[in-house]
Amino acid sequence: VQLQASGGGLVQAGGSLRLSCALSGSFFSIAAMNWYRQAPGKERELVAGMPTGGSANYADSVKERFTISRDNAKKTVYLQMNRVRPEDTAVYYCNARLRTGVLGQTVRDDYWGKGALVTVSS
Repeated sequence: VQLQASGGGLVQAGGSLRLSCALSGSFFSIAAMNWYRQAPGKERELVAGMPTGGSANYADSVKERFTISRDNAKKTVYLQMNRVRPEDTAVYYCNARLRTGVLGQTVRDDYWGKGALVTVSS
């Protein structure tokens, strides 16, 4: 299983950026796809999550500014980041929670992409 993230870069405060993450490999089904971030000197935190068949959830700090979406046919998750702030500067990681095994009886949530650096200038 691989997660390939793209779309990071430098953006001015108040601007927009979209991250993408494509999932590939062999598994039974997708339980959820998520975005985390880790700022310098801080712990990794959940930014947004989208369970299969469920509603998106967001960290309070990004509500009303970021939107997570999925294209299930492409097995891709997106994070649309609007009205970005300098405090959004971080490495963003996509994460997948997958059902594995012949009958999908095992759930694993330790699939991570390599990370995309987002830098917001003031």
